[in-house]
Amino acid sequence: MTKPEHAPETQATKFLKAHRVPFSSHLYAYEEHGGTRVSARELNVDEHAVVKTLVFEDENARPLIVLMHGDCKVSTRELARQIGCKKVEPCAPAAANRHTGYLVGGTSPFGTKKQIPVYLEKTILDLPLIYINGGRRGFLVGMHPHDILPMLNPKPVTAALKA
Repeated sequence: MTKPEHAPETQATKFLKAHRVPFSSHLYAYEEHGGTRVSARELNVDEHAVVKTLVFEDENARPLIVLMHGDCKVSTRELARQIGCKKVEPCAPAAANRHTGYLVGGTSPFGTKKQIPVYLEKTILDLPLIYINGGRRGFLVGMHPHDILPMLNPKPVTAALKA
């Protein structure tokens, strides 16, 4: 019989604890390139409630984080228009790792290495509970979406495209 794995202590969980935010820990078997489809299946939750932490760059290579529903893509054209940039595009994985201090697939918006502006798909706030990366591949934290607001001060956007 194997001993159940304990939730890891990560920069993200330290950040959440420091801000006294209640959260639940959810470990699952990570699959390379599996994305939110795999985590939703493994945790038996709706993929719409699994929130992706995506790292983008603007035309000046300044990083920004977008929190998006797991079953949606980001309209980069619409995002750029709403945040006043000429263009935004996904970061290369090495750049995303450098900006956040997390490995791609384990990127959390909490406890990033640098202060990075955060944009939040507005409809995420309509959900009763979200699952978002806890700072390690195969590890999500469950929390109320409104708890994100005072910690990250995200700017709401409407840039979701059905995947």
